[in-house]
Amino acid sequence: MNTMHVLYDTGAVAEVETTGDVEDYPLPAGAEVITAEEYAQRLADIQAAQQAAADEVAAQEEQQQSDDYAALLALGVPEATARRMSGYTGPTEEEV
Repeated sequence: MNTMHVLYDTGAVAEVETTGDVEDYPLPAGAEVITAEEYAQRLADIQAAQQAAADEVAAQEEQQQSDDYAALLALGVPEATARRMSGYTGPTEEEV
């Protein structure tokens, strides 16, 4: 098996294994062969960006739960019920 690393025009990367010569492998338009080191760096960058995006979504969800929890408490909903309804798992108002 021969391995090559490909960068697509979308910014995606792939590790391709072929039984033939790497030079004979047909690449889609805009794709190019890159080194294993470039592949590893680009893959790490993509994974870091994906993790950062996931962390941002989680932070937004946590903030929304906190806001919903506070709004429910302000309406007089009991604390335990407000937690269940909002999904909030942070500290109580007294603990903050």
